[in-house]
Amino acid sequence: MPAPHAPALFTFEFAADPYPAYAWLREHAPVHRTTLPSGVDAWLVTRYADARQALADARLSKDPAHHSEQAHRSGRVGIPGERSADLMTHLLNIDPPDHTRLRRLVSKAFTPRRVAEFEPRVQQLTDRLIDSFAARGSADLIHEFAFPLPIYAICDLLGVPAEDQDDFRDWAGMMIRHGGGPRGGVARAVKRMRTYLAELIHRKRAALTAEPQPGEDLISGLIRASDHGEHLTENEAAAMAFILLFAGFETTVNLIGNGTYALLRNPGQRALLQASLRAGDTALLAGAVEELLRYDGPVELATWRFATAPLTIGGTAIPAGDPVLVVLAAADRDPARFDGPDTLDLARRDNPHLGFGHGIHYCLGAPLARLEAQAALAALLTRLPDLGLAAAPDDLRWRGGLIMRGLRELPVRFTPE
Repeated sequence: MPAPHAPALFTFEFAADPYPAYAWLREHAPVHRTTLPSGVDAWLVTRYADARQALADARLSKDPAHHSEQAHRSGRVGIPGERSADLMTHLLNIDPPDHTRLRRLVSKAFTPRRVAEFEPRVQQLTDRLIDSFAARGSADLIHEFAFPLPIYAICDLLGVPAEDQDDFRDWAGMMIRHGGGPRGGVARAVKRMRTYLAELIHRKRAALTAEPQPGEDLISGLIRASDHGEHLTENEAAAMAFILLFAGFETTVNLIGNGTYALLRNPGQRALLQASLRAGDTALLAGAVEELLRYDGPVELATWRFATAPLTIGGTAIPAGDPVLVVLAAADRDPARFDGPDTLDLARRDNPHLGFGHGIHYCLGAPLARLEAQAALAALLTRLPDLGLAAAPDDLRWRGGLIMRGLRELPVRFTPE
């Protein structure tokens, strides 16, 4: 019997529903070499056990310098525009010991206590955004809700002044639309963000020098750490602020958007969650966010890794220098690990999903993302109880791009509040 042909990857049809193709890969080619839309050849890892191994394997470096090709020099790997804006020295591009040092500095901003203190502000933002469209009876939940909520939250956390946050929203909008716009536009937005962050760091450093009253925001914390022997350079501080903004907003946009869409497509599960919320029980809400992360999470492929030495994943030999992309969306629907993986089950108990990664690069902002998603879903389902899709599912468009998975828009209708 001839070998079955691999399904087409990275088409418009694939973007709308990649899960059948990933199921084929898990069964027939679990570690699959393919040419990406950028022209870079890379390995896709699709089974859960292999994915966990790869995410924790120290031989898979995050540093693009280990890439054997020249593609990384032209910006075809990583985040568009970061290289030209000199923003490469962040947590997604470095290995220990620098990764250990930088993560230790930033992790203080994402402790459970610090995130809990931030909860009233997230609730305030959530209510204010819903207030802006609740009386209208219709909205685009991506642009009017899922997008502005995390951008304003992460700006508050970083210490971006309120009068500058709309600029950040514009720059972030350009970055999140990179699948549908010119790549150069993304690079320009990244450069503007880099310039602003450098100026903000200068201003905050001068303020701390003149009046050493410690600020509570993250950028002030990074400055103080660099001033106390931690050797955090200005470029590192700007790059850290940039990646926290970049990684902290688009992932949450997609988590809220994909999660709301999944609930609207699964009315039985949505009704269970609404009944739980009406009863004042938040236990199901916490589990629901974890299941939504597994079922149709915001990060489709983990960010780039590069083999520093020959290694074997899932019985397949990976040469040194080759890029490896762990497909979180495929691993989290692996029937070898999850019962009924293609079924949304908000009460699922055994759910060690990889939506936030695994190993030393596990998502630093996971507590904040969980808080924002829980606040957003609870508010939408309680304040707009008859929320429904205002477009056919086949008419919805998914943003292009390699790493993230998210809707371009999510039109809904509801009884005006």
